[in-house]
Amino acid sequence: TSLAPAATSSPSSPALLLDEGADAVTNVIVHPMVLFHVLDHHSRRQEASGRVIGTLLGRRDGKTVEVTNCFAVPHAERGDEVAIGKDFNKQMLALHMKANRKEQVVGWYASAALGEDNDGPDLIADSSSLIHEFYAGESDEGDPIHLVVDTRLKEDAVSVRAYRSTPVLVQGEPLANLFHELRLTMETTEPESICLNKMVTGGKMGENPSDGDEPLLASMEKLYKLLETATDYVDSVVEGKTSPDAELGRQVANALATIPRVRPEVFDKMFNDSLQDLLMVTYLSNITRTQLSVAEKLNASLGV
Repeated sequence: TSLAPAATSSPSSPALLLDEGADAVTNVIVHPMVLFHVLDHHSRRQEASGRVIGTLLGRRDGKTVEVTNCFAVPHAERGDEVAIGKDFNKQMLALHMKANRKEQVVGWYASAALGEDNDGPDLIADSSSLIHEFYAGESDEGDPIHLVVDTRLKEDAVSVRAYRSTPVLVQGEPLANLFHELRLTMETTEPESICLNKMVTGGKMGENPSDGDEPLLASMEKLYKLLETATDYVDSVVEGKTSPDAELGRQVANALATIPRVRPEVFDKMFNDSLQDLLMVTYLSNITRTQLSVAEKLNASLGV
C-alpha cells in the first residue's frame, strides 16, 4: 500500500512507527539526459499505456544520489497487479555495466499517471510500492529513490520530484510505505551545457564539415575571457586596488590546483590529438546527418 507524500504519522500513537535509516538519502542530483530519456520514453509509449517506468543509474555518495543515466523497462499495470520485465532489466543492466562499471542502480523513474478525474497527475500511484520493492532488491544500498516526471508539459518548465520510501510499522509489522519528497537539483557537465545551449538558442551546425570548429572557437574565446578576468582580479588585489576576498581566493587557488603541470611540447601534442579526434567526430556526425536526410527523403518519396 502506498501512502500520499503529505501523509504523516501521529506522534501520540506509540504503536505507529516510521523506520528511518541513519544513512538515508536526503539529496538527489539529476542530469538533463535523464529527463530527455524519460520524456522520449513517454512520447513513444503505446496509446493504451498509462505511465512508463525505467531504471535509474548513477552513484551514491553518503546521503547524496547522483543520477547520470537510465533505461526503459517494460511493465504492465492492472489494478493492484504489476508485471515488470525482470529479464529485460537484467540484460540491459549487464550491457550498461560493460560500458560504465562506475554506475550502479540507484532507483527507478516513472512518468506521472493521470488521476481519476484526469485533472492532475498522480505522482505516487497505488502500485508504486510494489515497483519500489522490486528496485529495493536491485539496488546495492537497498534504499532506491523514485523519480517522478510530469510529462504533461503544460508549463515552460518540466516538473520533476524525487522520493524515498519509508516503511510504516504498526506494532513491529510493516503496514504500508510512506514516500518522502527529497531535495532535488539539476546539474550539467560541460558537454551537456554545450548541447543544451545549442538547443536553447536554436543554432544549427553548418552544412559543411569545416563549420564544426565554431563551438571549439567559442569555447576557447570564453576560456580566454575568463582567464583575463581572473588575472585582472589577482593583479588588482596584489596592487592594493581591490580588497582581498578569502573565499574568492580559495576558489581561484582550487581552480589552479586542478590544472596538471605539463610541459609545453607535451601539452601541444595532447591538444592536437584531441583536436583531431573532435574533427573526426564532427565529420562522422555530418555524414550521419546526411544519411538520415537521404533516408527521410527516400521514405517520403516511396510513401513508407
